[in-house]
Amino acid sequence: MNTPLRLGISTCPNDTFAFHALMHGQIDTDGFDFKVELMDVEELNEGMAAGRFDVAKMSYHAMLLQAPQLRLLSAGSALGFGVGPVVLARAGFGADRPQTPRVLSPGKLTTAALLWELFLAKQHPGAKLDHVVFSDIMPALEQSNADLGICIHEGRFTWQESGLELAEDLGARWEAETKSPLPLGGIAAARSLDMETAQRLARVVRASVTWGMANREACLPTMARYAQEHTDEVLWSHVDLYVNAWTQDLGAKGRAAIHALNRLGVARGLTPEGGLELAQA
Repeated sequence: MNTPLRLGISTCPNDTFAFHALMHGQIDTDGFDFKVELMDVEELNEGMAAGRFDVAKMSYHAMLLQAPQLRLLSAGSALGFGVGPVVLARAGFGADRPQTPRVLSPGKLTTAALLWELFLAKQHPGAKLDHVVFSDIMPALEQSNADLGICIHEGRFTWQESGLELAEDLGARWEAETKSPLPLGGIAAARSLDMETAQRLARVVRASVTWGMANREACLPTMARYAQEHTDEVLWSHVDLYVNAWTQDLGAKGRAAIHALNRLGVARGLTPEGGLELAQA
């Protein structure tokens, strides 16, 4: 009898690409019967904390905060160079800067929110940070209902078409500070699963990622079904940026990048001391 497991992943193209094979029976799932739910990354962060999932995609910020309850899988992460969130501004913000700008964030547990606190909060001491669903940020900026927005996912590639301004590239700021790839999110298993089970899960996730890399076009319908942006060019730009060798396996450099994020967070009192236990595929 297969082992039922509740799996949560985001709707962004890198996740639907990476998990297409798992969701559509293209790989051996090693005796696991996955019930898959797709949702916004902040819903996943909160859902894992509430015990809704056995394994889920999470922001590294959320994972570090919940480290004692989790194990990080060595496969399935999104990290790299040139991948960071961008802080976008409404049209005209550069010429009309309010003393208390309204800043939209994709969620208080996201890595994007942590990067804002690490690098930009002191530059905007009067800023009001509002946490909203990531897909609502760019429309709010376009309608001048907010001043700044920390944008992730496909918006990184489409903001110029919306008449917005680039205020800061948080990924570039991270790279300048650390010389490391930026760890955005990864796959976490609940500690209620033993280490052997978590290691098996890591192998299944790695197999799904590897299948997708070898069968790219087969994943496109799944990506398009859930994406906020629907052009093939934008979807592939997203996958090409966020899915790489570190998605198959974090390796030494990926693990060092996660340690760097926690080290900066601890120094600012934003993440607890300690770190994440790794389940290696």
